[in-house]
Amino acid sequence: MAAPGLASWWGGAATAGLITRKNRLQPGRLKPKPRYFNTIAGIFDIVPSMGMTEQTLSSILGAARVIAVVGASPNPGRPSHQVARYLIEHGFDVVPVRPKVKEILGRKCYGSLEEIPVRVDIVDVFRKPEACPDVARSAVAVGANVLWLQEGIISEEAARIAREGGLEVVMDACIKKVHQQLKI
Repeated sequence: MAAPGLASWWGGAATAGLITRKNRLQPGRLKPKPRYFNTIAGIFDIVPSMGMTEQTLSSILGAARVIAVVGASPNPGRPSHQVARYLIEHGFDVVPVRPKVKEILGRKCYGSLEEIPVRVDIVDVFRKPEACPDVARSAVAVGANVLWLQEGIISEEAARIAREGGLEVVMDACIKKVHQQLKI
């Protein structure tokens, strides 16, 4: 049987070890994977080990102007495209980073962080965890302030590289959802 409260969080479909998510059954998945940000109950509870508070996140997003979206997609149905569009609509200068693509959302795409001609405040990453350490090294090299790994992406190695390079690190959190939650 599923954990108490889980069925309502997953739309009431948690039974006999199966959870319906995106119209697919996932055997053996009894509870959602842990998140640094607990929005299940509508609260913004940040795991203390991250060392982040609402004020810190507010400060990070409030000071940011240029956000490089690594792994941005030209496909409007992809989360990276939707997040980039949201950030543009909310006044951020978004720089898409995706090799072999010329333009996303009317913005010139770059093949790497090092190719971007302006200083980047936040590097928002939509890549697999295995690719994140290289992105962290690039973020340090270009002098970014923050390495932000999107929801579902956790790389302790990338976090270590970024912190050693002087960057703030946010992992496993959607920048769009955090911005909406903070109402900046």
